[in-house]
Amino acid sequence: MPFSKDKKPLQAPPTEEKTVRTEGLFFKCDNCRQIIWKKELESNLNVCPKCDFHFKIGARHRLELLFDEGQYQEFDPNLTSTDPLNFFDRKSYRQRLEETQKAVGTKDALICARGKLGGREMIICAMEYSFIGGSMGAVMGEKITRAIEAALAEKRPLVIVSASGGARMMEGAFSLMQMAKISAALARLDEAGIPYISILTDPTTGGVTASFAMLGDLNVAEPGALIGFAGPRVIEQTIRQKLPKGFQRAEFLLEHGMIDAIVPRKELREYLINAFKFCLS
Repeated sequence: MPFSKDKKPLQAPPTEEKTVRTEGLFFKCDNCRQIIWKKELESNLNVCPKCDFHFKIGARHRLELLFDEGQYQEFDPNLTSTDPLNFFDRKSYRQRLEETQKAVGTKDALICARGKLGGREMIICAMEYSFIGGSMGAVMGEKITRAIEAALAEKRPLVIVSASGGARMMEGAFSLMQMAKISAALARLDEAGIPYISILTDPTTGGVTASFAMLGDLNVAEPGALIGFAGPRVIEQTIRQKLPKGFQRAEFLLEHGMIDAIVPRKELREYLINAFKFCLS
């Protein structure tokens, strides 16, 4: 009688599946395409350690980097748009505002704050690009105007950090009116001899560039920032010509006398301290 195997072959005991979660721990640089560890990027102020590409940062982070010990007092935080045109595209403007306010944690695309920079009392406004592209509506115009008036009344220097796609289309002409409103307030600040420094970050475009972003006593940009009115593609289609390499980037504007300096993020705080020392000496 032939031998036969009635027993099943031995099987290894079941093992728990091991997985390594890496989501959110690494970033790919938009410029050099290198993989960067999140903690390394954060410790370098969100600047690529390999190619010095400046990632976008939020308004609160920006204020913490500039004010002494990251301490500041926000003012006018609860101003919000009334949707003057009852605007509706894929969704109502009111719904878009509510969803963005909940996601971002601010009422609009600008934070205004008082604090100290290098021991000097200062007012700094910082734009939040993640709030509808940092677009300028009536609320932003009102908040910046109030900040200028506070700087005038309190004799404090002013800094505005821009990061914007331009005017907010959902508010139409109400948005465009803010350009004149803010520019007139800045003229009063200039007459009083109170310095104003404009910081242009990536991107600074549209009506923001066409008004207060380029009206500083010093206009300073971060490296590689896109700065302009209309976008490069729109300009090419209009003039039917190829634009020069690096057109509308900070380096191009500095070379052609449109801005005063390009300052890396690591050096910006010290640069502002020294600039205000010079302006107020």
